[in-house]
Amino acid sequence: MDKAFEDRLAIRDLIENWVVWRDAGEWDRFRTVWHDDGVMMATWFQGPASEFIKVSEEGFKRGVRILHFLGAQSVDVAGDRAVSQTKMSIMQRAPVEGVLCDVTLHGRFYDFLEKRRGRWGLVLRQPIYEKDRIDPVDPAAAPPRLDTALLESFPEGYRHLAYLQSKIGYKVKPDMPGLVGMEVEALYRRGAGWLNGEPL
Repeated sequence: MDKAFEDRLAIRDLIENWVVWRDAGEWDRFRTVWHDDGVMMATWFQGPASEFIKVSEEGFKRGVRILHFLGAQSVDVAGDRAVSQTKMSIMQRAPVEGVLCDVTLHGRFYDFLEKRRGRWGLVLRQPIYEKDRIDPVDPAAAPPRLDTALLESFPEGYRHLAYLQSKIGYKVKPDMPGLVGMEVEALYRRGAGWLNGEPL
């Protein structure tokens, strides 16, 4: 098997395992997709993967359900480093202004990976948030009356997800990359630098 193809298969396997094991609460297996110094960036969490796993497990036990679905993937490999972009959806359910709602977000996982001692692992995951929406779970329910000022204080790509998360007590990062803009352009430059051997 061609080595580059083999590497891409291994990376795809890792990315798919991330969503299945995290969403199913298989925390011991979930740890294996990360390197020890891995970092997770999300709307509601930014920090070491070890801490992300801990708080995700705690939330899971409390009934927090943040689900993921994957689509197409593009992988650039340069030796023992890679950058992967994977189309994804994030779904979260919670009460919003007294109405049980689903938020659905579409975007990409932008991942920095490295092969160490023969094993690919995540070094940094930075999602790109492209667009989202909020819907009542019961279609007969009245849509929740949203605080327009709060909603519009978040970037367009994830404002409904940020609204829901802020209402249930999370502190949401206000400057995550979207489909266009200086944040995503900076991320692309960082990815190119990673493939050229630059440190994160």
